Amino acid sequence: MMLDVKQLSFAYGDRPVLDAVSFAVRPGELCALFGPNGSGKSTLYRCILGHLRHQGSVTLDGINLRSLAPAKVAQRIAYVPQQHASPFPFTVFDMVVMGRTPHLGGVFGPRREDLEICERVLESVGLAAESRRPYHTLSGGQRQLVLIARALAQESDLLLLDEPTASLDFGNQMLVWHMIRELTTSGTAVLVCTHDPNHVLQFCDRVLALGRDGRFLADGPPVEAVTPELVEILYPEVSDRGLELRAASPRTVTGRAQAQTAPAQPFAT
Repeated sequence: MMLDVKQLSFAYGDRPVLDAVSFAVRPGELCALFGPNGSGKSTLYRCILGHLRHQGSVTLDGINLRSLAPAKVAQRIAYVPQQHASPFPFTVFDMVVMGRTPHLGGVFGPRREDLEICERVLESVGLAAESRRPYHTLSGGQRQLVLIARALAQESDLLLLDEPTASLDFGNQMLVWHMIRELTTSGTAVLVCTHDPNHVLQFCDRVLALGRDGRFLADGPPVEAVTPELVEILYPEVSDRGLELRAASPRTVTGRAQAQTAPAQPFAT
């Protein structure tokens, strides 16, 4: 299922945030939405999901999302927030079952089929043994994997992730990113918001660099688009402080395979 965004603009009152942005995300593609705080990344997600009224169009396989009821949109698009703190002591399995909500009818609760889907996705993210544990007792990385499992339980073809590794340690960051990478092998289209150029270079097929003026400054393969010059434009505080940026030789990653071209050299600060 292909996401197609055309000439999307949005403003909070008289303050413009997004200025006629256009892009598409194809099945099996891991696309990074890369840019600083305040550039409109989360606002773009809210526009795609239909939470904000915007100019321009958002379609999935040619179907305008404005023509669909919220439950139908949820069947087609799954969203994973940065972090989630449950106020109730739900189990891991309970959290994942919530992902089946868009597919449920009436007031009879999940069917056996729904429960089997949840068991399967928990197995796929390596958390089947933790299904009865309280969600809040898991590590940050495990909780993020539960949110991904909940999104997978929706059985949507498009996945939106908003800074999925924010505040996680290095090990959990790699755990989550490798899981995201694996999702695309089944044809899932993924749009992931991130601030880290190294994650973009190592894991993503494509990058959309969103500037502070609400326009795309780059759209293409990370090895071509993510340059020291681009990072300095997006994050001027880096160059202002005299920190060195060193270009990377990233690992090339395709939608269904990974090929090591040269050892990755991270951006240095």
